Amino acid sequence: LSICSKLCYAIGGAPNQVAGSAAAFFLQIYLLDIAHITPFHASLVLFIGKASGAVTDPVAGFFISKSRWTKVGRLMPWMLACTPFTVVSYFFMWYLPPFVSGRVAWYLTFYCLFQALTTLFQVPYSALTMFLSTDQKERDSATAYRMTMEVLGTLIGAALQGQIVASAHLSHHCTVNPPVNTTDTWHDTPSFPDPTDPLSHQVIYMIAAGVIGGVYLLGIVILFLGVKEKDDPYALNSDRAIPFCKGLGLTMKHGPYVKLTASFLLISTAVQLEQSNFVLFCTHAADLRNHFQYLVVTILVSAAVSIPFWQKFLQRFGKKCAACGISWMIPFAVMLVTIPNLILAYLVAFVSGLSIAASLLLPWSMLPDVVDNFRLQNPHGKGHETIFYSSYVFFTKMSAGIGLGISAAGLEFTGYKPGMCRQSNDVILTLKILIGAVPAILILVGLFILLFYPITEESRKETKLALEVLR
Repeated sequence: LSICSKLCYAIGGAPNQVAGSAAAFFLQIYLLDIAHITPFHASLVLFIGKASGAVTDPVAGFFISKSRWTKVGRLMPWMLACTPFTVVSYFFMWYLPPFVSGRVAWYLTFYCLFQALTTLFQVPYSALTMFLSTDQKERDSATAYRMTMEVLGTLIGAALQGQIVASAHLSHHCTVNPPVNTTDTWHDTPSFPDPTDPLSHQVIYMIAAGVIGGVYLLGIVILFLGVKEKDDPYALNSDRAIPFCKGLGLTMKHGPYVKLTASFLLISTAVQLEQSNFVLFCTHAADLRNHFQYLVVTILVSAAVSIPFWQKFLQRFGKKCAACGISWMIPFAVMLVTIPNLILAYLVAFVSGLSIAASLLLPWSMLPDVVDNFRLQNPHGKGHETIFYSSYVFFTKMSAGIGLGISAAGLEFTGYKPGMCRQSNDVILTLKILIGAVPAILILVGLFILLFYPITEESRKETKLALEVLR
């Protein structure tokens, strides 16, 4: 694979991360403080939206596995077709409708559409790794390029959104009001946008959505022009495509896949909880409301620059060993919760970026090894790649949706009130638990499960040799 092909492949996946990052960091606080829907309804939107995207994964895998080969490949037409609709749904996800009573239904509809459409892009895009090359090193290299660009996309999304919409969350009256108002109602400290202001907060969010929509269109053009999808040149004419339902049953019985998925669905849920609650934590629990956008940028810059380091590390010491880096964020996050200090916050942001980079790179680098291992055990079947990728994304999305729904419902239960300068002590304690204790437990359990993952560097090389002999 040429460097140009790897770059074009990597750039193609970045827009999904740009939009996903903006939503992960800012959608919850947007729904609470700009759209003024209750934490309970926000939890419904977040959970049902994630669940709809998760349910779309096996459906997308089913139809993609039955797709026929075209002049531009089997996977590329799906990515081209869904991108324009994704842009439209993303834009309206940040639009503030003039009516109040139906806002929950509005955001639920467009968030579900956005999640489903990004799934229709992500499943063929991630499975495309297997159709770039049959060489494991080339695929690992392409995955490293992809993860670097996706982390940069996450950085661009958070930075763009953060810089554009930061003014919507800087409530100037909060510096004037007395700090002791935890028993007051939120009506006493209104921080809502003035609807008569032409540059109101809702317009700022729509500008950010329009910019990110343009990034989507640019990314798909580069992917289409720079990447050629290749069928497996070593597949036999007698090989038959595995039926989707049968293939799904076989994947659920495949030990390496089950252990990998179980481990990283817990780890990815922990990262999602950190992302979705970080801005709320900085604003209400750590008195860092003027620094949250810079802390988010610090996290993502750290993640972006450390991807090449992790790629070299896993090549030298193995992928399971590199997974230990995911645990680095735990002690620092606990320190930030117990000692909310500005300098410590930036240190935590930097270390968290290192851990997030490892958590992003490793599953997508290890999944092709699982697919190869399955191929070796089922030598005369084909078409199973999309089944593995779609079901993996299904489980990670579903677990993240449950986690986000529970976290937003927890804020509702403890009395979060939109527009209030200072939240109650119960809300602050809940945010500290969601940032510190819960992600730490999920990561530790996920890493414990990964200890039993059977594919080592030695067995990976043996699988590669066996596949070459078989071909």
